[in-house]
Amino acid sequence: MIVSHNELVAVVNKAFLGMRRTCGEADIIANMVAGLQIVGLNGIGHFNNAAQFLTAEKDCPVDIVTTDEGGLVVDLHGCSLACHLPVVIDYAVEKMVGKKQLTIELKNCHNRWLAYNELVKLAAKGLACKAQWNNGTAPQNTLYILNQGCVSPELFLSDHLDLEGCTLHDMTIQLSVNNFDIANCSADYTRHINSSELNRAQRDTWYDGILVDDEEWETLKRTATALLVENSEQSVKGAGELV
Repeated sequence: MIVSHNELVAVVNKAFLGMRRTCGEADIIANMVAGLQIVGLNGIGHFNNAAQFLTAEKDCPVDIVTTDEGGLVVDLHGCSLACHLPVVIDYAVEKMVGKKQLTIELKNCHNRWLAYNELVKLAAKGLACKAQWNNGTAPQNTLYILNQGCVSPELFLSDHLDLEGCTLHDMTIQLSVNNFDIANCSADYTRHINSSELNRAQRDTWYDGILVDDEEWETLKRTATALLVENSEQSVKGAGELV
């Protein structure tokens, strides 16, 4: 089915607000989901997966340590990256002043695909970005590269990449004032989703509306309704209808 950007953002916003978490901003997370969905990368599915665990995760700030090389090691304590990445990125950009490169090591985090929209914003700040993470299921290895002046990233996937010392709940983000060598960085990856494909999907979406999977959409609406409406006298009076 087709939904509008406003519809999608509104339902995700309600779903996250219903979780009553201290960490994470509902409007930002809603746009993270929409940004991923618009380019055809199943933002709703990733949020639905996250929603199964968000209410049971720790709701606490991250721990940030600065390495001897000036990089950042961020422990998310097993929480969703969506709740913390915007703040971490803002902090990292401040630390970039006077530097040519900075590495952020995100530890013990989930839902790393939802980083997409926040990383895209870095291009407007004049920074190139490279992000890598590993999954327990296919695709097992993901590489994201967005060089300066680009609207969408180059994405590389592989099910057979052996990265020494890799873990399944971490993510590494490198920020740089210089562009990354895409061919060299992606040499061992087997699948490429190029930026033109993502740009085309985004352009078509703005003209035709956002294509969503019917089942994923219904799951999202059920989550928003179940979490937002409390079993109280006020809820019995009606808490508003979801689209």
